[in-house]
Amino acid sequence: MPRICFYCEKGPSYGKKKARRGMAKAKGGVGQKITGISVRKFKPNLHNVRAVVKGITKTISVCTKCIHLGKVTRPVKVKA
Repeated sequence: MPRICFYCEKGPSYGKKKARRGMAKAKGGVGQKITGISVRKFKPNLHNVRAVVKGITKTISVCTKCIHLGKVTRPVKVKA
């Protein structure tokens, strides 16, 4: 199962992490220098949720933003 939200299709995005050394100019130094750049991944906050999709109860991966917005309809609990 891919790390993608079922409703908004939010997936992993990529960025860069910069390693720095030195003291900032505002603190009295000569400035920070970048010593290395590495690629990193930003993963969405997904939860596996039981939800009703087209009248059928399924387990789907949904981001927390869609859960808070109310896009997920939970199944009705049946008391035995």
